Amino acid sequence: MSRLLIVDGHAYAYRAFHAIRELRAPDGRPTNAIYGFVKMLEKMQAVVRPTHLIVVWDGGLNAERLAALPDYKAQRPEMPADLRPQLDGMVDYLAAAGIASQRADGVEADDYIASLTRLAAAESWDVVIASSDKDFMQLVSARVGLLNPNDKTGTVWGREQVLAKTGVEPGQVADWLALMGDAVDNIPGVPGVGPKTATELLKQFGAVENLLARLDEVKSEKLRQSLRDAAAAVVRNQKLVRLPEVPCELVPEKLVVRSGDRAALRRLLAGWGFKGMLAALDAPGGKQAELI
Repeated sequence: MSRLLIVDGHAYAYRAFHAIRELRAPDGRPTNAIYGFVKMLEKMQAVVRPTHLIVVWDGGLNAERLAALPDYKAQRPEMPADLRPQLDGMVDYLAAAGIASQRADGVEADDYIASLTRLAAAESWDVVIASSDKDFMQLVSARVGLLNPNDKTGTVWGREQVLAKTGVEPGQVADWLALMGDAVDNIPGVPGVGPKTATELLKQFGAVENLLARLDEVKSEKLRQSLRDAAAAVVRNQKLVRLPEVPCELVPEKLVVRSGDRAALRRLLAGWGFKGMLAALDAPGGKQAELI
């Protein structure tokens, strides 16, 4: 059985950077994010035990989303100065460790991850997406699960966990987000509609299209008017939160988990001053990179 682990690269890079506040190489370069990223990747592999693995990086914002909402993700601060140079180090580590890495200009990581997930699931692969992004809940199925770093149990989320989190089915998550908005992506929702109200509306009407076609059935006059006023924005939001198909191909031999280049790994780990990882690499039967 093929099991593909897809890692949301930038999400984990940021998470690693903020988890470990200060760590530097012998020459003074910051290495806290690199170290944390490698450590997190090791833990994910231990939990998921993938046969195939890829880390996907953001290649810029989607032009169609920006055209629909110029303020899309506009509130996000600049990348920390000490994190930016570490991204290249992470990519170098992945190459040395024999792990696939993907970035395409103008393609958001979410969209590439979704496209690759659909291709793999269509080939009867099991897929685990490692990310805390709410958008990925819409992809959950019998073949597709989520590894949410905010869930300390290490549970791979399926339909049950999505239902417990949102109150709606995975197939309704895009409509759920369209109604309540997503502050992380700077997408405004319907005024007065939070997670609970969005869930109640979808339980009653099933989908946004049904809701907008039957607004007279909404009991609250205030909510009914709010939905009527925001109808165009809700339809726009659906397009923003849904994950479209982007150019992508499933090449198993490029994704298979394989042995890394020990010499290249040794050079990287020594240069970063990761003595524990270096010792583990050189130990008989040692892993490519072990925790310090």
